[in-house]
Amino acid sequence: MPGATRIIAVRHGETAWNVETRIQGQLDIGLNEKGRWQAQQAARALAEERLDAVYSSDLSRALDTAQTIAAQAAPPLPVQRHTGLRERAFGKFEGQTYAAIEAQWPDESRLWRIRDPHFAPVGGESPVQVMERVSAAVEAIASNHPNQQILLVAHGGVLDMLYRLATRQSVSAPRTWELGNAAINRLLWTPEGMTLVGWADTRHLDAAGLDEFGA
Repeated sequence: MPGATRIIAVRHGETAWNVETRIQGQLDIGLNEKGRWQAQQAARALAEERLDAVYSSDLSRALDTAQTIAAQAAPPLPVQRHTGLRERAFGKFEGQTYAAIEAQWPDESRLWRIRDPHFAPVGGESPVQVMERVSAAVEAIASNHPNQQILLVAHGGVLDMLYRLATRQSVSAPRTWELGNAAINRLLWTPEGMTLVGWADTRHLDAAGLDEFGA
């Protein structure tokens, strides 16, 4: 397809706060041991892919994942940081567990959970704002790589918006798709929009016997 850009989109590896169900948002939380292993596995799975460029959120959990993958590309590639790929800003929710948010701010928690398109925690972003940011970032990046394949490493909230953009679903539609750490997702971008090619491939994380995280 003339002018099309193939996108491989990967969520960062696991963090301690993922395990604790604690909202990270734009706080800079690093990978845990399992997350570093997941990044290595993603790198192995993508090592034979032809990548023309690698882009990442500037937050370390995504950047470290991207650098791990980019280092094993052939040839190795630099990682270009893009703040438009950052996780949704959650303002006062950041650093809190889901249970704590429910207990402290039940009304706001309800608006968050029902995916009110215009609800933003104090200091944070609404789903509509995140969609606009992610859409603009991907268009700016992908339009520079016609007829090439690129890697984007970002966050669950960003991957969620990519899926919605590719399937034409609203920001308030219930989520029925997986957003696993270090899963491999594939999309096609053209000036007319994005389409879904493949989603939530985790076969590289399922191989048993590789080490303590392989089972």
